[in-house]
Amino acid sequence: MNILSYLQRIGRALMVPVATLPAAAILVGIGYWIDPTGWGADNALAALLITSGNAILNNMGMLFAIGLAYGMSKDKDGAAALAGLIGFIVVINLCAPASIAMIKSMPIDEVPKAFGKINNQFVGILVGVLSAELYNRYSSVELPQALSFFSGRRLVPILNSFLMILVSFILMFIWPVVYDWLVAFGESITNLGSTGAGIYAFFNRLLIPVGLHHALNSVFWFDVAGINDIPNFLGGQKSIEAGTAIAGITGRYQAGFFPIMMFGLPGAALAIYHCARPENKAKVAGIMMAGAIAAFFTGVTEPLEFSFMFVAPVLYVLHAILTGISVYIAATMEWIAGFGFSAGFVDMLLSSRNPLAVKWYMLIPQGLVFFCLYYVVFRFTIKKFNLMTPGRELSATDETDGYDVDTAKQGRNVVNNIQEEARQYIAAVGGSDNLTGIDSCISRLRLSVKDSGLVNNRLTRHLGASGIIRLNKQNTQIIVGTRAELIASAMKEVLAKGPVAAITETQYSESDVQTKEDSQQTGTPILTLIAPVTGELVKLEDVPDEAFSSKLVGDGIAIKPTSDTVLAPIDGTVVKIFDTNHAVCIAADNGVEVIVHIGIDTVTLNGRGFERLIEEGVKVKAGEPLLKLDLDYLNVHAKSMISPVIISNIDDYFGIRMIAQDAVVAKESDLFQVI
Repeated sequence: MNILSYLQRIGRALMVPVATLPAAAILVGIGYWIDPTGWGADNALAALLITSGNAILNNMGMLFAIGLAYGMSKDKDGAAALAGLIGFIVVINLCAPASIAMIKSMPIDEVPKAFGKINNQFVGILVGVLSAELYNRYSSVELPQALSFFSGRRLVPILNSFLMILVSFILMFIWPVVYDWLVAFGESITNLGSTGAGIYAFFNRLLIPVGLHHALNSVFWFDVAGINDIPNFLGGQKSIEAGTAIAGITGRYQAGFFPIMMFGLPGAALAIYHCARPENKAKVAGIMMAGAIAAFFTGVTEPLEFSFMFVAPVLYVLHAILTGISVYIAATMEWIAGFGFSAGFVDMLLSSRNPLAVKWYMLIPQGLVFFCLYYVVFRFTIKKFNLMTPGRELSATDETDGYDVDTAKQGRNVVNNIQEEARQYIAAVGGSDNLTGIDSCISRLRLSVKDSGLVNNRLTRHLGASGIIRLNKQNTQIIVGTRAELIASAMKEVLAKGPVAAITETQYSESDVQTKEDSQQTGTPILTLIAPVTGELVKLEDVPDEAFSSKLVGDGIAIKPTSDTVLAPIDGTVVKIFDTNHAVCIAADNGVEVIVHIGIDTVTLNGRGFERLIEEGVKVKAGEPLLKLDLDYLNVHAKSMISPVIISNIDDYFGIRMIAQDAVVAKESDLFQVI
């Protein structure tokens, strides 16, 4: 396993202890709301809540050790978590200043100050990883009969206590060096002040696609390098009195995220909606609105970020830059608010009465500015570079890149329950034979596979995934949204019942699959299309629209029509006619999906120049009239009348074989064959 894969395992396992932070933030936040200056001295309920929340925050190192030991164990067993707890207790006690002074026979005031910080998240991660590895290696060991009670899982905590003695001995010499390096790293950033905060925020966003932002966050948000921004902020008055927090400084690695998550990303969502094609706006509005609400209230931004992260990477880089600028501005102006979970409205409200929340309300006008900035930057970039953000695609029949989400479901079974969905995801990644490990985080399935090349990109998209990350040959991530954990659990349950083959029955019948395989081997045509209109042929590469010319929508040919009636090119079912009547989708009985798109950007004509002659859902014969065209109007008002005729699910077939050469006559000329 390479380093990146191992860091991925650590990153997803860290989600277990990190998930406890919202509870701590809510408890402490409400406590300070009740008694912002007395830290419970003036209110018993506030003292109860603050003390309860700090019980979590003050023991994050231990939680990291337990969470990582559990999360990285091969079967997620409690014995691994117990081993992590025991290991952490042994290390922090053996490496405590009093123990070091006794072991090394030296005055306690001469003990390096690094050992006063031994109870931290970095050591928790180290102990958790080692405990998990020990568990994975020795949890199945059988001892002789006389010692059989201590076999298997019971053996691991015992072995771990001895291993941690050795680890503690090594740390006695290594930890001061490591600690000094971490402090130097933290100081190199903190010494940059507001600029350092902005640099941190930029890389925070940039690392999200590979899931390594948690490692970076631990340096700035927790007590790894002495920064400890989140606990110090949540400590409020107590942190001020203890000298661990400074008003206007503590919280600067958090504050600038509020304008981005509450306002900036919703602005991006609005830009994506406004840039969507008219026929797709209703669906895009639902997706963008849900993501914007989640970002504003809770600070959960993955649904929005993943909607453009892969289809338009340039937008994501701009997002990272804007985040860095926002954090820099907030830190420079000393507009401070903090969070325990993420930078949403709930956390802003909870932190508003914290004495360390300095001019927190100014983050709201800053956010409004960033709302406008995101909207303008995203809309300009999308339009300028014709980026295929949600709703701008031309055909949903190819990996959800297009016309209508419902069209993508033609020719495949609709997923009825999560068990069936999980089974289909297993089939899509190469079946149970290719799948070696299943895990998840907030929004993605993290899968270990034998060969990531066997993962079926098309099928996973049809199942609803918004993106796939192939980290290397053995590790793949599938972006499925906030249902990731549920799907991962269901996948494990399905595998427990028996093997799942790497097949795609969910999309094609067995006979269809065989027919396609036979056609690829023999070159036998599956389907022949007739010309839907009379006109001159144009190569798809010469169509003045990148989505068609790059064959993103599918493969085929284009015609510049001279006849005013559009005919069905095949026998099949009309699965979609757009409200603007500019395009028709027909599905053949054998699964081939054909789109006839009249003109380029004719959707903007809002139906003028088109007359519908048939309705959705009806069966048609090749040559049957579909649309009537007002060519005089269309030739004047359309951007171009070059009309693509394409196979949108061409990835399921060997390809096409052209028959027509220069010009065709409607109904009389064969256009091309699907093979």
